[in-house]
Amino acid sequence: MIEVGCIFARTIRPFRRRRSSLPGGIVTKISLAPRAYFVICAAVCLVFVLGAPPAYAQGQDRAPEYFAADIQYGVQIFAAQCTPCHGTSGDQIPGVNFRAGVFKRVVTDNDLRATITNGVPGTEMRPFAFGPAELTEIVSYLRNMSSLNSGSMTIGDRARGQAIFNGAGNCASCHAINGKGPRVAPDLGDIGTLRTADLLHKTLLDPAGSMLPFNRSVRAVTKDGKTINGRRLNEDTYTVQLVDENERLVSLTKADLREYSVLKTTNMPSYKDKFSAQEFADLEAYLLSLKGVK
Repeated sequence: MIEVGCIFARTIRPFRRRRSSLPGGIVTKISLAPRAYFVICAAVCLVFVLGAPPAYAQGQDRAPEYFAADIQYGVQIFAAQCTPCHGTSGDQIPGVNFRAGVFKRVVTDNDLRATITNGVPGTEMRPFAFGPAELTEIVSYLRNMSSLNSGSMTIGDRARGQAIFNGAGNCASCHAINGKGPRVAPDLGDIGTLRTADLLHKTLLDPAGSMLPFNRSVRAVTKDGKTINGRRLNEDTYTVQLVDENERLVSLTKADLREYSVLKTTNMPSYKDKFSAQEFADLEAYLLSLKGVK
């Protein structure tokens, strides 16, 4: 380390004090204090010997946090799609042991996503057509297999979840599935591709806090005093189209409105104290299975 410092000390020269006259008669002095000079040399030496700071090292794109709901649904994806080749513990392929955190070609989460999506040519690892939400869930589980006991996790049943959706949850009174049902709330036919398990879970607990901007309801008051509340479908600078509380399609010109506001509240209730952990898992399993019309 000392020798390296000497090399840089011999190659980097300190600024010498110089005097120069600028237009207007201004005289400047340019100098570098000895202490600052040696600080610069030391910093250069550290980068030379130790390499770049850890924040730029390979493998730093892992998620800062993996969420329990994503991990839980990842268990189901793994069981259905991965166990035939990898086994329940992920250790049936030579050189790969998911539970021990041993991967052949994977360093980062992006590597893992790419391997799952593209497969590995020349091997039995075929490509999987998972959407972004499913990739998040399976990656979350694979990264946490070493510290989890999947047998103790609450696994949802989509058939029971569908029954809750239509029954105790009363979800079908507002939401359609692939165009079948009411239009008061957003159609959930492809919700499983749009939201991860964690985001769905948070929505069921706190609907207003997890609502996406384009799903917010609006309130409009016309110049003659008529109030219209509804779900916004489309909006531009001059007009807004919405489905009102009676499921009628309404188009409004903003110049004809006295008031117009996007609401931060929602009519969707919180299910925080209504469902058990198993019922939540069942309902989420059903919602996550909705991938749109195939």
